[in-house]
Amino acid sequence: MHFQWYPGHMTKAKRMMQENIKLIDLVIELLDARVPISSRNPDIDELGKNKARLILLNKSDLAEERQNDAWMEYFKAKGFAVVKVNSKKGGGMKSIQGVIQEACKEKIERDRKRGILNRPVRAMVVGIPNVGKSTFINSLAGKACAKTGNKPGVTKGKQWIRLNKNVELLDTPGILWPKFEDQKVGLHLAFIGSIKDELLNAEELAAELIRRLRVYYPGVLAEKYGIEETEDSYECLSQIAESRHCLLRGNELDTEKAALLLMDDFRNGRLGRLTMEFPEDYE
Repeated sequence: MHFQWYPGHMTKAKRMMQENIKLIDLVIELLDARVPISSRNPDIDELGKNKARLILLNKSDLAEERQNDAWMEYFKAKGFAVVKVNSKKGGGMKSIQGVIQEACKEKIERDRKRGILNRPVRAMVVGIPNVGKSTFINSLAGKACAKTGNKPGVTKGKQWIRLNKNVELLDTPGILWPKFEDQKVGLHLAFIGSIKDELLNAEELAAELIRRLRVYYPGVLAEKYGIEETEDSYECLSQIAESRHCLLRGNELDTEKAALLLMDDFRNGRLGRLTMEFPEDYE
């Protein structure tokens, strides 16, 4: 599978972030805990240098807990503040305000020395499409102030959101980078739904996921769908179609429908807590 996707509005979003970065004290970067490296936009490090940084491992309830902890250590060793969150259900959200203050303590101290008291921390929330930024902001603010949708590209322009007297957030559209140097990154982003499904071949994507699950989580598919996990991923997909009665006219197996079902089960955690990237591969 070959991935290449960079719509024009992403260029605009990046330019907007470059213009606004000077107003910002803290960059809050949301990653998908299942693929923390692939769901990082490498441009953000360049944009956010000289700023305090906070990484949120979002959707951490969908990733393996042991791996979440390993990824926290990985990013802390690189100098980031890190919190595991599950924006949808509110997990980890209570600690965020304190972590923001802690991450910006040098700025707050500098302000105090200059006699500037109580100026709110201004944070920019960034992340690639569909990583859960709007859900995170709504959860943190306690009201629906940023549009949410589970398809990429819902946030179109910037908006300031005042959380309280201590923190203001700048929401930005999700940006992908112009070119995936590594096609594995494209594959991981397709797994989690950050690339529009219409641009992909569902059966090829499902076959890749099956291949990966057989290596890292053998038995998961057998248990969920009552199939035999064979070496042939397309054969597994046909078995899933059969087990879930995905049929076309004339009782022919509808493997495309089975592929979409499998992707949906994976993305929503119905196959269990699964991590697709491991820190030791990036040491």
